[in-house]
Amino acid sequence: MSTLPPRWSELIDRPVNDIDTPALVIDLDAMKRNLVRMAEFAKKHNILWRPHAKMHKSASLAKMQIKAGAAGVCVQKTAEAEAMVAGGVYNVYISNEVIAPGKLARVAALAKKTAAHGGQLAIAVDSTEGLIRLAQAMNEARVRKGGGTVIDVFVEIDVGQGRCGVEPGSAAVTLVLELRKHPALRFAGLQAYHGKAQHLRSARERRKAIAKAADAVLLTRQLIEAQGVAVNLVTGAGTGCLVLEAASGVYGELQAGSFLFMDADYAQNERDPAQPQFEHAMFVKTQVISTRSDHAVCDAGHKSHAIDSGMPLVHALSADSALEYFNGGDEHGILRPAAGCSRLPGLGRMLWLIPGHCDPTVNLHDVMIGVSGGLHSGVVQRIIKVDARGALT
Repeated sequence: MSTLPPRWSELIDRPVNDIDTPALVIDLDAMKRNLVRMAEFAKKHNILWRPHAKMHKSASLAKMQIKAGAAGVCVQKTAEAEAMVAGGVYNVYISNEVIAPGKLARVAALAKKTAAHGGQLAIAVDSTEGLIRLAQAMNEARVRKGGGTVIDVFVEIDVGQGRCGVEPGSAAVTLVLELRKHPALRFAGLQAYHGKAQHLRSARERRKAIAKAADAVLLTRQLIEAQGVAVNLVTGAGTGCLVLEAASGVYGELQAGSFLFMDADYAQNERDPAQPQFEHAMFVKTQVISTRSDHAVCDAGHKSHAIDSGMPLVHALSADSALEYFNGGDEHGILRPAAGCSRLPGLGRMLWLIPGHCDPTVNLHDVMIGVSGGLHSGVVQRIIKVDARGALT
């Protein structure tokens, strides 16, 4: 792993006010509380958890999660898996389809590397062609490099996302039976992730969506097991409805990732009473650089935070100084008083934004600055490198 420039390491032990803007800052105290709550929830419900590292893209945070009890991590891209393995994370699941021969050769090499470290690489498939290509890449690696590395394979079914995955039922059975013909592939279970359900605002809507998904999983599992094949694990779930998958009786592993940082979009969900109380732990620090009579301008535009899930929330300084953020372009944010307020921040004032979507926001930054002791009087404790920044292949 590459070392960080001195300008980052020199921030250690300095007050939060010394952090230049815009910057991605992690409230380490809140993050640790989120981690403890997730670990306690999984233990209480006797369910595995494999958080998505595509959210934080950091090998050091992945290892922290594994130390807290996670079974490993998920990623969505081969390059993300490579970044995790390079950083010493050896239980990695690529919960996505990989088709290109060049990428599959990299997957096969990663499978060998993780096995050499006592770990395991897994991947998702949703087509016969995808299975055959994966098996070919694994076999070619065996011939070229020797050894009998096996990769775990999850058959992905579409339980409502409308993206990847075969239809639940007989189509999945066909894939499982084909998979078992290839010695280098080991059937690990079913991938059943319902991403759309995570952001349904009402708890009732989420319960309905996950109940339907669980029915599809149960039917598929029964049909596969009728063929004499055990389905040892069903993996899926996200931060928005992890309590529902945990209670379903069919899911054995949770893939929730955003819980660690939380973002403005998840904050809009009606909270399920059974859901752990996760806190916002990721912020973009920004500074007011211009003022007018009716608005202020900060130096954090959408190059510093993703806007696919809406504009960021402004972390309220006090009840009478609540602000709303409006898009000012690449480098600027427009700040106006919220309803019922009239105060605007002065020139040079430091503010904190809660991004709409944590995953793509992290991908915009080289590092995350970890602060302990709070956002107003805390101290920089660690610099967290975004190892998989730009890992898109």
